[in-house]
Amino acid sequence: MVTKLNTFHGLILTMRPRQWTKNVLFVFPAIVFNAQLFDQASFIRVLVCCALMILTSGCVYIINDIVDVESDRQHPTKSQRPIAAGHVSISVARLVAVLLAIVVLAAAFSFEQRLAVLLLAYLLLQIGYSLYLRNVVLLDILGVTAGFVLRILAGGLVIDVALSPWLTTSGGLLALFLVIGKRRQELALLGDQAAAAREIFRRYNLALLDDMLRIVTTCVLITYIIYTVEAPTLIKQGQNLGLITVPIVVYGLFRYLYLIHVEEEGSAPDEVLLTDRPLQVTIIAAALAYFVILYLL
Repeated sequence: MVTKLNTFHGLILTMRPRQWTKNVLFVFPAIVFNAQLFDQASFIRVLVCCALMILTSGCVYIINDIVDVESDRQHPTKSQRPIAAGHVSISVARLVAVLLAIVVLAAAFSFEQRLAVLLLAYLLLQIGYSLYLRNVVLLDILGVTAGFVLRILAGGLVIDVALSPWLTTSGGLLALFLVIGKRRQELALLGDQAAAAREIFRRYNLALLDDMLRIVTTCVLITYIIYTVEAPTLIKQGQNLGLITVPIVVYGLFRYLYLIHVEEEGSAPDEVLLTDRPLQVTIIAAALAYFVILYLL
């Protein structure tokens, strides 16, 4: 019984509970920014969508850890993952991944057929990433980012809203910013052992990743500002109140860059989000600003 409980606990850890926040942050923008958060029917549909996306991403994490088991064992922290550490057998993990994928896709199909298609696309994309794209320079980063864009689209799909292309673009670029930052910090942390832990690190260096961060940071700010200007839900009495949030977003991006370059953190964005108090305050401030603009004015 203890062994079964340990295996179950190991499988839950393999599904990365700390990273479930990413699904919330990228699935909910559609309902939030379209001012439908307090529409009960829409909220329930987005909540179900988020739960299905969490389970789908959990299935992907299990598959990824099976594929990466040998390289993870060479990594200073990933070696502690349940499959790499031997707490969950590969055969059990493989069976659970297959069953979980079947159950999630079946549930999604009965809930919203278009969501099932999107989740299948997400699943195939991530499997393709684990088996091939992760070893192709630049496409490895873009492949992960595409998964976040699909999350944003899923949130809009289940409530039948037309997402602003600028909101989708700025969200996708923000995801790209986080992915590049994570890749940079992994490379800096591993140093000379980077190539041994993951072959793709042979194709990157800090200078390239820093240049990519600069470009993407600029693009995030530009697309976000355009969104705040053109979004009809942010215009109150002829005023573009969304612009009020721009300084908050600027500080949040700069704070993350500070954590990367000065504090040498950021290899796990989910952990940074859960531990850095100024960044948490920034997110709360942005949420409160949007709540007032969208729902109180």
